[in-house]
Amino acid sequence: MASILGAVLFLSGAVAQVTDPLQYVDQLIGSNNGGNVFAGATLPYGAAKAVADTDSGSNQGGFVTDGSKVTGFSSMHDSGTGGNPSLGNFALFPYASCANDTVDGCDFPKKDRAINFINDTLKASPGYFSLTLENNINVEMTAAEHSSLFHFNFPQGSNPLIIMDLTDLSNSRQDNGTISVDADTGRMMGNARFLPSFGQGDYVAYFCADFQGAQIRDNGIFVNSRASTDVKDITLSRSINGYPLPGGAFNRFQGNDITARVGVSFISAEQACQLAENEILSFDFDKTHSAARDAWTKKLSPISVSTQGVDKSMITNFYSGIYRTMVNPQDYTGINPIVGSDEPYFDSFYCIWDLFRSQLPFLTIIDTPAVVKIIQGLLNIYKTNGWLPDCHMSLCKGLTQGGSNADNVMADAFLKIGGSEIDWSLVYEAVVKDAEEEPYDWCCEGRGGLDSWKSLGYIPVQDFDYKGFGTMTRSISRTLEYSYNDYCISVIANGQRNQGDAEKYRKRSENWMNLYKSDQTSSLNGSNTGFTGFFQPRFMNETWGFQDPLYCSNIDPNPNSVCSLQNTAGETFESSIWEYSFFVPHDQSKLTSTMGGPTTFIKRLDYLHDQKITYIGNEPAFLTVFQYHYAGRPALSAQRSHFYIPQFFSPTSGGLPGNDDSGAMGSFVAFAMIGLFPNPGQDVYLITPPFFASVNITSPVTGKTARIRTVGFDPTYRAIYIRHATLDGEVYSKNWIDHSFFTEGKELVLFLGANETVWGTRKEDLPPSLTPYE
Repeated sequence: MASILGAVLFLSGAVAQVTDPLQYVDQLIGSNNGGNVFAGATLPYGAAKAVADTDSGSNQGGFVTDGSKVTGFSSMHDSGTGGNPSLGNFALFPYASCANDTVDGCDFPKKDRAINFINDTLKASPGYFSLTLENNINVEMTAAEHSSLFHFNFPQGSNPLIIMDLTDLSNSRQDNGTISVDADTGRMMGNARFLPSFGQGDYVAYFCADFQGAQIRDNGIFVNSRASTDVKDITLSRSINGYPLPGGAFNRFQGNDITARVGVSFISAEQACQLAENEILSFDFDKTHSAARDAWTKKLSPISVSTQGVDKSMITNFYSGIYRTMVNPQDYTGINPIVGSDEPYFDSFYCIWDLFRSQLPFLTIIDTPAVVKIIQGLLNIYKTNGWLPDCHMSLCKGLTQGGSNADNVMADAFLKIGGSEIDWSLVYEAVVKDAEEEPYDWCCEGRGGLDSWKSLGYIPVQDFDYKGFGTMTRSISRTLEYSYNDYCISVIANGQRNQGDAEKYRKRSENWMNLYKSDQTSSLNGSNTGFTGFFQPRFMNETWGFQDPLYCSNIDPNPNSVCSLQNTAGETFESSIWEYSFFVPHDQSKLTSTMGGPTTFIKRLDYLHDQKITYIGNEPAFLTVFQYHYAGRPALSAQRSHFYIPQFFSPTSGGLPGNDDSGAMGSFVAFAMIGLFPNPGQDVYLITPPFFASVNITSPVTGKTARIRTVGFDPTYRAIYIRHATLDGEVYSKNWIDHSFFTEGKELVLFLGANETVWGTRKEDLPPSLTPYE
């Protein structure tokens, strides 16, 4: 009977399978409430990203739906980042006319020209963005790889003027911003030097803008609030007043319908012109938009889910999350001055500390060729800078948040991609350098405190690290992350049959135990939590320090607690000791026994979530949702994932619990909803029931389709417990699978019920762990 029911469900699911994923993408999810997403028009990993920029205090992605005003329309953005606003270089801005029909009659500075848009005119879909300003100028835009196309439609009777402003979102332009406008054609070319949003150094970006559709009346340049048709080029200083001196160029037109094409480059304005001409030769908006839609359809089509009984909002949540995983990082191959034109180069890693946990593992499944290029790009950064990055943006070194987490990315790819065109010997050279050599500048690459790491087996609080330069904080989180980094290096060493190194780094991966204080207690609101044993800071003389395990937690009542990159910060990064207590991804068996066994481990996980100590809007929380698997209670992981989605992840403009972090939040949603969550750096996916009756995932490597289907699917999500399962028709009791599930196109059938069962609970059913389970 069950097999017949399964067949019926499978057939109905096949009929109701998603065939057009783009209809379920909502780019405005996370455009408010601190999601900081890029909501505009782009291609997968595209360098050109066109959107309206607003004057919101949370405009890291450019456009925000919080009632803020539009200040311009620019072609370079990042998505979901924290910190300072990123990119937003070279903003176009349209004026219907200037007072008294003189060029000085327009308000050129950004703060003066800002204008509201009409809310119900806002439209966004893959490869497209448009809105109408309150002065009835409609602006729509689409994008190619390195160029954007803006269509301006002005009200009848207008005397249009469009400026190109030498600005960026964070007003970081330095000296020598340069622009010129051709008197006859109206072509604008220029460049400027800017600062990265979360790193050191600076970068130069270039642009080329052409206009079509209306006759040019006149043109010139503007500086601050004045303009002239007599001057056609200018080089601007930064000025001395804290913000860059406003300046740029303008064209005035006779006609109401104008299209602007903007090419971007990090090499030259001439290259920007050539790229724009090659990509959007005819200024054909519909053709460019159609090509962008086709590119997104190709990327999203490998995953198809059943619509059977599921509310559209769930499907929208799912595909929108997948979409956001491919906005960043950005493919700067051929447009950067760092490596040769044919060498892969990706940027906008904000930060690998965020991305290694679920985003890059997700792309490994559905867009393996892109991950290969991303890793090759990281290796090119290594060859150029001498180190793999943890953060990197706008051609600049970013700040290191924790360990050398590119090591985790490399191990994950090594296990799952394996024999590809990646130079694994170079990969190994790079990760070993992270583990063995301390850079002077370990604020932005490599690891600090390696002398103590090797001699003491932990990073001490107040470490004497005279070799390097970095923030002398985060001793606990760095110790835990270095431990996992070294485990990941051991994985690659083992795969390359370097058993000496494999054992060496496996041994170092046990260093987390050196900061575990078995008698440390924790209190909440003055009462003991009942749990004993927490990580604590330790000095160089091996005596213990103290940090409240709830310090910097989601429920820490002290508004002055800081756990970031400040010199006065705590010993954990962006989270508490309570949450970091679970960050031993490679040896959950040892961690479980150290905490007192599976029963206590589960109680501690429950306490972490039930007391809201964890914050699902930050990436360290991700794995804790599913760690019940390691204690033999996969049903509780299912409960937690269904608690957080859709309560904390919903298809609304404020529907993200925190910064999307370049697609990290999107990938958490996507993985959780297909019912397979990774433990990155290991060939492990933890199984929970999907949010759909069936899921089909086609491998871009083998072309084979893996299938997850359910028997007894309940769209009310009360039947979220696995009664039993089969893998390719055979009984399957393990609560995890490996990557061959995707590449070999296997079928996992989950029989669901409304009550927890014994499925996946036996010792032999648990995921791999460095230490055997007791």
